[in-house]
Amino acid sequence: MFRVFAKSMVLCASLAVTAFSHAAGSYLEGTHYEVVAEQATTTPEVKEFFSFYCPACFAFDPYVNSLEKSLPEGTVVKKYHVDFMGAASKEIQAQLTQVLVLAKAKGKGAEVGQALFNHIHVKRQPFASAEDIRLVATAAGIDPAIYDKEINSFAVKSQTKLMQKEQEQFSKSKVLNSVPTIIVNGRYKIINQSLDKTNTEQDFKALVQHLLAKP
Repeated sequence: MFRVFAKSMVLCASLAVTAFSHAAGSYLEGTHYEVVAEQATTTPEVKEFFSFYCPACFAFDPYVNSLEKSLPEGTVVKKYHVDFMGAASKEIQAQLTQVLVLAKAKGKGAEVGQALFNHIHVKRQPFASAEDIRLVATAAGIDPAIYDKEINSFAVKSQTKLMQKEQEQFSKSKVLNSVPTIIVNGRYKIINQSLDKTNTEQDFKALVQHLLAKP
């Protein structure tokens, strides 16, 4: 079912839209967000499905990182790396997911994530092997000894499988049909095309705050 993603990275969600300034309370269902579940999660969260191979995800990543620093206390940002892009093998993409899991566990999620994005989109270099990924991740701050010991650990692989399971569930329900996909409180999916292209970061933050406050 993921063949549509394998054809091209062109199917990354487009963030370029007509400019629109939102007044407080002007966000509308069907225009700015979709309701994708009957009930919200018990704890506040923002979940992003993305790929290191997606140019739109690369452009959007600074907004997600900035959002994480401004959210109310107790709100969790969950970044789920998908493995259905056509630019690399499923094995390489799964390895990137494992690296992301390990990096976040070691407090290096932002640094390693940026390094992986830059390797692909700035340096324009492929990841041909697990060793290529290891070199970038350790250069970005993960201790090599810790990397070698824990990258294939039960904890890392278990978390990777959980991400893959959620990816499959959201894909089957047609909620996840492009990346980046942002889901707030498990119930509201942001319509990326609605974001104000002249002030994307602030509009994104305001919409997330609006959705976090909804029941």
